[in-house]
Amino acid sequence: MNRAIAGVISRYKQCFSDPKFVWSFIFGVIAIAIGIAASIFAILYATEAASNSVTDLILSNIPVFDVDWAFVYGPLIFWGVVVLYTAWHPERLPFVLKSLAVFLVIRSAFVSLTHISPFPVHVQIDAAGFMSIFTTGKDQFFSGHTGLPFMVAMIYWRDKFMRKFALISSFFFAVVVLLGHLHYSIDVFAAFFITYSIFHITLAMFHKDRLRFLGQEPLPAAATDTTA
Repeated sequence: MNRAIAGVISRYKQCFSDPKFVWSFIFGVIAIAIGIAASIFAILYATEAASNSVTDLILSNIPVFDVDWAFVYGPLIFWGVVVLYTAWHPERLPFVLKSLAVFLVIRSAFVSLTHISPFPVHVQIDAAGFMSIFTTGKDQFFSGHTGLPFMVAMIYWRDKFMRKFALISSFFFAVVVLLGHLHYSIDVFAAFFITYSIFHITLAMFHKDRLRFLGQEPLPAAATDTTA
């Protein structure tokens, strides 16, 4: 364990001794902050502008299930694992941050364009504080609970553990939001197709960050620490 931790510390030293990496990381942090802010404003706007609900082939034919806990705390567990896993490999941080930021900004645009009210009969979500902003249920199209884990799966596609974990999580949350009538079926199914497109946009935008993520762009020799 000590050797593993020493290896992580060594990688952080290597990464943050490279000015290009540092600036890329800073840009990623700013981008993710903008993405979160855009999401908040989009949700508040969609909540205020929400119109009428519509019928749905799936939701109209299944009862409502109490998925409150899974809907609120499931994502917290998921993102806890993703954050820790990514933090273990600092060279991956810029691409992950920037990719998720692009996802959030694009989803915010979709949410702002579509103001459908939630399905008339749905589970009531009990969330307080900051979390309550993301559980209003008015940000219908497209499902972030489904799309974000699928985006992580796309990002980590070559990593067997994270790919499986993120895919299972995406499908799990897709079922959760449908059982709770928290998203229309179109919100869930469209999320996979839109997210796939967003990922390929990030590949074109952040090619160098992707290379570093994959370990195909070595760090400067002067920054190399052979402690590990």
